[in-house]
Amino acid sequence: MMNPFNDPARRPESSEAGAAWGRSRGVRRAVAAVALAAVALAAAACSSAAAGGSSATSATSASASAAAAGSSLSGVTLHVGDQAGAGAEALLKAAGLLGKLPFKVTWSDFTSGPPMLQAMGAGSVDFGSVGDAPPVFAAAGGDKIDIVGALRSGPRGTVLLVPKGSPIHSISGLRGRRIAVAQGSSSDYHLLTVLKKAGLTTRDVTLDYLQPAEALAAFSSGSVDAWDIWSPFGEQAQAQLGARVLVDGAGYGSPYSFEVASRAALADPGKAAAIRDLLTLLDQAHTWAGNHPAAWAAVWAQGTGLPASIMLSAARDAASVPVPITPAVVASEQQVSDAFTAAGLIPGHVNFSDFVDTRFNSILGSS
Repeated sequence: MMNPFNDPARRPESSEAGAAWGRSRGVRRAVAAVALAAVALAAAACSSAAAGGSSATSATSASASAAAAGSSLSGVTLHVGDQAGAGAEALLKAAGLLGKLPFKVTWSDFTSGPPMLQAMGAGSVDFGSVGDAPPVFAAAGGDKIDIVGALRSGPRGTVLLVPKGSPIHSISGLRGRRIAVAQGSSSDYHLLTVLKKAGLTTRDVTLDYLQPAEALAAFSSGSVDAWDIWSPFGEQAQAQLGARVLVDGAGYGSPYSFEVASRAALADPGKAAAIRDLLTLLDQAHTWAGNHPAAWAAVWAQGTGLPASIMLSAARDAASVPVPITPAVVASEQQVSDAFTAAGLIPGHVNFSDFVDTRFNSILGSS
């Protein structure tokens, strides 16, 4: 199983994120054991070829999609990005649906949503699940992507943590402090809203743009004063390091995450049909996971290498409900985009409705 943090292709590709990677090398050497533990978590869905069958005779909906596409899905290969915080491959496996994919899938694991969408923009990924901020950064960068599905989560899946024994007990106490966060991630937006409500801006703190394994190492060594992060990394830090939650997502950030596809894949009839079937099965899998958190956590734990107790907390905290992409969802994402523009973190204004494809709405949230 490839270690994504030793593979240059898996590292953050943006210049700022790459600089953060370089700045934190000393931290990694000092806390190698912690970083290695986090690596096991970040590699939750190692790159593999999903067997799952290449037969064109699966579910009726799959056959109908193939007929509509005018081609057999058995000849389609969909390149899907995955990450520990999403665990799409593990989720389908846990729900007993991985073998029902009527097309071939290659899975590639990423440390977070931003590098996944960078790969999508480069043409090496067709589809992937990410948080609220990565599509905004991709759109601002001119990547040809569209959101094709939406999920609504509870408030506990994203948290702003401080170390055990930290003197910080309020958001105002973060002034002048160093905070770890993954650039362009859902936690990036969560942190932005947390600071704003406290009358602070990013200029009042020092941001260390670090991917999860790097951030965990920095957090545990005391190199940063706080860490904004999502499940299951947040649950890991609380259980293993005694980290304390300063705030979660209640009243902060956005409740939505997204399934994103490249426009090139959406323009291909075979891949578009495959995306429809994958969305259908992911919809069913998320619904199953919400009803069977312990069973989902047990399978998820196998991929992350973390104790089942941590993964059970993560499964409950990060439970997501598929929803159609409504005008309200688009408006919420527009707020995310406008906030990053106002903070000077993305160039110019992004009209997010230009990056939405609602053709799959009829199958989302229907299971």
